Amino acid sequence: MAYILLGDKPRVLGIMTNKIIIKGAREHNLKNINLEIPRDKMIVMTGLSGSGKSSLAFDTLFAEGQRRYIESLSAYARQFLGHLDKPDVDEIEGLSPAISIDQKHHSANPRSTVATITEIYDYLRVLFARVGVPHCPLCGREIKKMTQEEIVDIAVQISRASKEKRNLVILSPVVRGRKGEYYQMLYDFLNAGFSEVRIDGKYASLRERIDLSRYQQHSIDLVVDRVPANLDYRVKENRMRLAESIENALKYGKDVVTIITDKEVSLSAKYTCPNDGFSFPEIEPRLFSFNSPFGACETCHGLGVENPWSEKICPICLGKRLKRESLNVLIDEKNITEVTAFSISDSYNFFVKLETTLKKSENLSAIAEIPLKEIKSRLKFMIDVGLEYLTLDRKAGTLSGGESQRIRLASQIGSRLVGALYILDEPTIGLHQRDNAKLIQTLKNLRDLGNTIIVVEHDEETIRESDYLVDIGPGAGIHGGKIVAQGSIPNVLEDKRQRSLTLDYLRGEAFIEIPKIRRSVPRTHEYLRVQGATENNLQNLNVEIPLRRFSVVTGVSGSGKSTLVYDVLFKNLSNKFNKSHCKAGQCKGMTGTEYINRVINIDQSPIGRTPRSNPATYVGAWGPIRDLFASTPDARVRGYKPGRFSFNVRGGRCENCEGHGVIAIEMHFLPTVYVTCDVCKGKRFDRETLEVQYGSSSAKVSEGGGKNIYEVLEMTIEEAVKFFDDIPWIYDKLKILNEVGLGYLKLGQSATTLSGGEAQRIKLGAELGKRDTRKTLYLLDEPTTGLHFADVKKLIEVLQKLVERGNTVVVIEHNLDVIKTADWIIDLGPEGGAKGGKIVGVGTPEAIAKKAGSFTGEYLKKILK
Repeated sequence: MAYILLGDKPRVLGIMTNKIIIKGAREHNLKNINLEIPRDKMIVMTGLSGSGKSSLAFDTLFAEGQRRYIESLSAYARQFLGHLDKPDVDEIEGLSPAISIDQKHHSANPRSTVATITEIYDYLRVLFARVGVPHCPLCGREIKKMTQEEIVDIAVQISRASKEKRNLVILSPVVRGRKGEYYQMLYDFLNAGFSEVRIDGKYASLRERIDLSRYQQHSIDLVVDRVPANLDYRVKENRMRLAESIENALKYGKDVVTIITDKEVSLSAKYTCPNDGFSFPEIEPRLFSFNSPFGACETCHGLGVENPWSEKICPICLGKRLKRESLNVLIDEKNITEVTAFSISDSYNFFVKLETTLKKSENLSAIAEIPLKEIKSRLKFMIDVGLEYLTLDRKAGTLSGGESQRIRLASQIGSRLVGALYILDEPTIGLHQRDNAKLIQTLKNLRDLGNTIIVVEHDEETIRESDYLVDIGPGAGIHGGKIVAQGSIPNVLEDKRQRSLTLDYLRGEAFIEIPKIRRSVPRTHEYLRVQGATENNLQNLNVEIPLRRFSVVTGVSGSGKSTLVYDVLFKNLSNKFNKSHCKAGQCKGMTGTEYINRVINIDQSPIGRTPRSNPATYVGAWGPIRDLFASTPDARVRGYKPGRFSFNVRGGRCENCEGHGVIAIEMHFLPTVYVTCDVCKGKRFDRETLEVQYGSSSAKVSEGGGKNIYEVLEMTIEEAVKFFDDIPWIYDKLKILNEVGLGYLKLGQSATTLSGGEAQRIKLGAELGKRDTRKTLYLLDEPTTGLHFADVKKLIEVLQKLVERGNTVVVIEHNLDVIKTADWIIDLGPEGGAKGGKIVGVGTPEAIAKKAGSFTGEYLKKILK
């Protein structure tokens, strides 16, 4: 039993249950669900795409957990955070603090990298600041911090080495490249007993008037002493004079002194090269930050490129983003950018070796202990979730949704929280079957700490390794939202009384068939040939892609699949056919391009970056829909034009929320929360605009079947296909979206709420709706993301249809159901990162299954039997 102390008496909070009990969940398409799931277990939620899995896991469980956290704060704190609406659910018992780890991409900020988002870079900066050894950028010699006595000794050596036996002039640099007249400062020097200064390289007497231009930059050195050249420093008084002069110079020059004889040398009580006088700034963590002016390259300001819109490397730092001083602080002969260029697995080995080396020095070992421990633990967690191939300097914007999610998962494991509820959205995205086991074990370790894990997943291995299954269906959208099967695994699979589409596939009663006859690829066939590809980790690859065939590029994570397909193939061909100016991946040449006339990359990037973008606008259906509303008798009487029915411009939209339907509330230390507009109640348009209705036939209008513009936006694509069945230019576009398995999406669903897989299928639908050239090369990256077994079957049919029209389809994929239905496979590997980038095998799925050394072949062999 749990208690809380209020005043001097403990009060009962309640009995900690071993279940999470959900009563009456109705969020989105959920049909008043009542559900009990065990705590401290790994629960998998399955079902068709759009069946309601995310509505239950994220929009109900996570949203309520977040709301309760906000409600637990003081009234003072809540006034800054705003009000969160309660999910449409009657009651949830046994709910722990909830942590959501979804597929949303990290910021595309060019400064954000794998090292920065995992906080490894912060610890690296501390490590280099405390243990790093500075070296002179000019001569490469090691630089040590100098004491005043050491500076005196060097000054004596410089004086004796003067060939022309010039006097030793001791200067104190007091101003370096700053604007101003400095009248008061010069007057203060005169009053302090000094008589001479050097201004912009010329000597001047302080007893004479000195006029400086106020708006020009000046460098001012205070002449502290002129020591005769023939002085014998073995005499105590002479050495004392020199020591006092240097002490004064260091005092006024902020620990820097300049000595002139035949040459001019700057020395520092901090870090100065005794060979050529190069002075280092104070070595502190910000010296290694490319986000700070103290450490960032002064030319590119820490971007590594000439400007934010350029792909050209900065000519000064050569893409390393830091000043030369930062790049010349070394640990084990490596600077910080060289360390971040390592892959995660190589970095881990580097720091294990470094730890052993530092143990030889008791002081260094103690100083480095904490940052080294934090760096190693974070690297180990990322290796455990299958990210060992990523480099630490990889930009966050280039990470896939799956990679971003697994990085956040690794960070959560590092926090070692207990008693939390973790909700994950398809964590196996982007993982080869070989790496699935490591990820699943990581989730189990998180569970064994005492946490509840809820995974929304379609991967068969993850489903079978979970403790409990909740299957939602039976269909998608309005046809889903019910619990169709639930129970512990494997009991639920053996219970024949429970029936569902998911269970049918898991039991082997339903399956995706292997093609009885594959399209042949004879040696005389036409190919698109890539010669000598060397981009990233590709090792001088020569690749042949059969034209008018369905090809799949496979291999473990990080083996070079995306580099080959996107950087080399797409960018080179896009420059040729689309007249774009991409920085294309390096290769010696490409032949066979005469057989194609268009290249389309259908990736998982969002279809729009604002909530205003939606499926209807992307496929071009929204314009005709607005035209239809403007052509209704009611709209014509009122004088409404198509713009009246746009939520992007003034006129018909609600001006309180500017047509969004929601108001964004900044949560400061929490993610931004969107609350329904209290004027239009989320309907996006003003009252007069909503009075105009359109019915797809007069019969429907007479029966009360007319819809206003908001109601059309709220329709699912499946409903809209029926509603606009007599308007061909709208019907055709929406019908294709329905065919690619997106019938459950709403027409007006915000682009920011779509998963990467949904965005990709919308793009695929838009392409299918365009006029076919029959010579198009389609490139897709993991199109099965977010798809149920039954939806994968639909997708394969769509891709095969494209090939049947005479087009070429190249897909990057880990899903074995897609791989086994391909005409041709290009398997890369054998490992990820530097150990990848080679061709392991090419040929039909049957040929790859027999290929020794192919990890893809190992798993393919099991399903081709």
